[in-house]
Amino acid sequence: MVGENIIFLRKRNGMTQEALSERINVSRQTVAKWERGESEPDCSSLMRLSTLFNVTIDALVGNVDEDQKIVGVAPKGKYFFGMVKIGEDGSIVLPQKALEIFNLSIGSELAVLGDEDRGFALVPKKQITDMFSLVDSDK
Repeated sequence: MVGENIIFLRKRNGMTQEALSERINVSRQTVAKWERGESEPDCSSLMRLSTLFNVTIDALVGNVDEDQKIVGVAPKGKYFFGMVKIGEDGSIVLPQKALEIFNLSIGSELAVLGDEDRGFALVPKKQITDMFSLVDSDK
């Protein structure tokens, strides 16, 4: 899993094994061994890879939920929480992990934003309020 993720991230960033090895201060052969699964990065190498690719170490080593794997290795702070269904009354149930990460609970208010070409998003009320206060302060 780690090797596959390193290959994915290296290619997504347009890097050769040589370029990656130079950026994280290991030999090209070491990167090749990681990618083939012959060895795994030590803690300091994982930290350098995580920083370089802007991903969590958990995502890098594959400690993510199955539903997150379909989008590859997500950047830090970006999540794919899975699929939800719209109920008969138009309600949706957000995944527990999303509620925890964004500190949401029953009664939390979310703004529904939409774009006909790109879909829609749910944004916590505080972020919308903060955004509008920044716009007002620019006047």
